[in-house]
Amino acid sequence: MPRERLIYGSPNGNRWHLVRDVGSGRVFVRHGPNVPSGGRSSNISIGEFLVQDGRGPEHQELLRLIGTLVATSDHLPGSERPEPASRQS
Repeated sequence: MPRERLIYGSPNGNRWHLVRDVGSGRVFVRHGPNVPSGGRSSNISIGEFLVQDGRGPEHQELLRLIGTLVATSDHLPGSERPEPASRQS
């Protein structure tokens, strides 16, 4: 069963979701086109999504979301910074 989180909804009705398929562990972006376009939803890998026209607000929002994961990793076990190596004289 997939779990989804809205990344961005455009004023014209396009929507992009970050999706994780719980069964396979696969993570990808799902684009839901607006109703007037009559298109079908499409799935795309995160890497491919970010390199194709990667300057839109939907791309910026995904990058912001990824950045929040890094910002909060300071509080996760194993995320401590290594001590600098001591100099031997």
